[in-house]
Order: sequence, then C-alpha cells, then structure tokens
Amino acid sequence: MKSKKTKVVLGMSGGVDSSVCAYLLKKQGYEVIGLFMQNWDSYLNNDFLGNVNESKQTCNVQKDFNDAKAVADKLGIKIYRVEFIQQYWDKVFKYLIQEYKKGRTPNPDVLCNKYIKFNEFIKVAKNKFHCDKIAMGHYANVKKIKDQYYLTKAIDENKDQTYFLCWLNQEQLSKTIFPIGNIPKDEVRKIAHEQGLDNWNKKDSTGVCFIGERKFKDFLNNYLPIKKGKVIDIVTKKVVGEHDGITFYTLGQNKNLGLGGQQNKYFVCKKDFKKNIIYVVDQNNKEKYLSSTKCEVVKFNWINKNQKKSAKVKIRFRHRQELIDGKYEIKNNKVILTYKPTIAVAPGQFAVLYSNKKCLGGGIVNKLI
Repeated sequence: MKSKKTKVVLGMSGGVDSSVCAYLLKKQGYEVIGLFMQNWDSYLNNDFLGNVNESKQTCNVQKDFNDAKAVADKLGIKIYRVEFIQQYWDKVFKYLIQEYKKGRTPNPDVLCNKYIKFNEFIKVAKNKFHCDKIAMGHYANVKKIKDQYYLTKAIDENKDQTYFLCWLNQEQLSKTIFPIGNIPKDEVRKIAHEQGLDNWNKKDSTGVCFIGERKFKDFLNNYLPIKKGKVIDIVTKKVVGEHDGITFYTLGQNKNLGLGGQQNKYFVCKKDFKKNIIYVVDQNNKEKYLSSTKCEVVKFNWINKNQKKSAKVKIRFRHRQELIDGKYEIKNNKVILTYKPTIAVAPGQFAVLYSNKKCLGGGIVNKLI
C-alpha cells in the first residue's frame, strides 16, 4: 500500500481510461487530485468548418468535464479545470499548419504529449497542487532500471500508445505513472462497469488530440486556402481528376480523392507544389511508386542515454502499424533508417524505434533516400 502522503495529480478527460486510473490510484492508497484540461476552443480558434457534430461543438468540452466530475464525485476526488488553449495553439497547432503548408504529414499527438500533457500539465500539478507524481490514462509503462527510466509498451499491444510518447524525456518519465499500462482495454471497461462508473461504455475519443473528430479536409480549410489543381496518373500521364488543394492530401491516401468512375483504386504517390499537381498511382503499380527502404530522420529524441551508433531495431511510422524490421545509423546528428520495403512512408511522419518492449525514442522523417 502506498503512503497517503504521496500526492498524484491525474489527467481526467471524462473517458473510461482516466476514470479507471482514478479508481486504481485511490485503491492503491494515493492522494488523488483530478485535473481536466481544455486545450481547444472552437470559437476562439475559428474552427467552424468540418465539425462532425456541428450542433454539439460548444458543449462537447462541458459534457466531458461533467463526465469526469461525476466519476470524481463518486470516488471522493476533487477535480479542477485548467485551460492550455493558447499554449496548444502556439506549441502544437501552429506546427501542424506549417507542416501541412509544406506538404508534409505531421502528427500533433506527439507534440501535444511533449509540450502540453507532460509539460504545461506538470507545471500546474507541481506549482499549484504540489504533487509528487502525475498520472495519465495512456496505454504505456515506465520502468526504472538503475538510474534510467524506460518507456515500455502496454500489455495490450493493440491499444499501446508509446508511439505518441516518443518525445518524452527522463525528467518527464520520472514524474509519471501510467496506472492502466498492464491492463487490457476490455478489463478496463469491466472494472469501470463493476465500480458503477457511468462512462464505462463511453466511446473512445478519435480525431486530432484535444480537437476531436473532424472532416479533416474541411477542418483544415479553416486555416489553409483551397487552390484547385490537376490529379495525374503517374504511369499514364493522363489527367484523372481535380484536387481541392495540395496541402489537404497525404502520401498513400486512397480515400476522398474524388476520382469517380475509375476501374482501379488510386493512391496519392507524389505532390508537385510548384505546379500544384497531385500524382496518383493505381493499386497494380503501388509497390513501385509508393514503397521505400531508407529515410533520413531529424530531431530524434533518444529516451535513454548511451545509444549505440547503429543497431537493429523495430520501426513504426504510424500508430498501430505493424512493427517493421530495420536498423538505424547515427550520422551527423541525423538518424538514417534502413528497413524492409514499406508503403507510404512520408516526410513529416514520426519514425519511432523499438527494441523488444522498450521504446527507444522517435524523430521526424525528413526525406526518403
């Protein structure tokens, strides 16, 4: 049993995962305080296009807070609200838009974790509530071995979220508890149901971190202009359609291309910004034009010190993607990855490296080689 003096500030979202974390932490004897984050405001941020639930966009945050408060009240935990709207815009969203303007494929969730959930949140938890630790409802684990903290995969690998945590550092990991890292998702819902938590079957949140589910092209149109252009088959050189703006499409995309009447499924394989042309390839030629085996990664964050100059690893370029066999080599502060032929590795994506259960860290794909 943990000492009651150990104070933990828990990020509570109103979802089942953080709610079960609250129950488990209290059961383990911690003094628990809930902290609900609001990082996005549709009106302040001119977010009007693309909202899936347009009539609900202003009340979703309030509903989530009410769900979190209901759980906190049931468990006898105090809960507070905090806003990081400006910090999220400056640290996360500006980057997202800048990357899309460059035609790249960013992942805002990685930045949200590094700069908001495990930075701004920790500052408030420490300075206002004088906590010993923070806790989050991520499916991940932290293990301390000697003087090092290691980020390791969750027991439920289908829900594992270490990909999004690849930019955390030793200081952040040293302050963090992941209470459900060793519990399968089905068991988490079962615990919530058994404890009479009303949100036990609440749908998991989807979409952009803290922004929510959006019709993404329409959403980006709030911030990026539409500039129509040609869609060309890279093999036949024929014009097969028209796009709504080159920034709205990502390499490997095969849905919402507006290419009706085609016999084969098409995939985005190249973007020419100067000519405002999107090139597509049919599924029969996908391997030739979309496959890669080598890339350069920049801004790589090594979670642990004393990494080898090169080693065999497992690589993931997208969350929930199958782990890919490969190796890394460090050259001039850049990480060069070589891997088995993989479809749609795109500049801007995060490449995250694993060795067995350990997440070694991650960086941004700069270019294919």
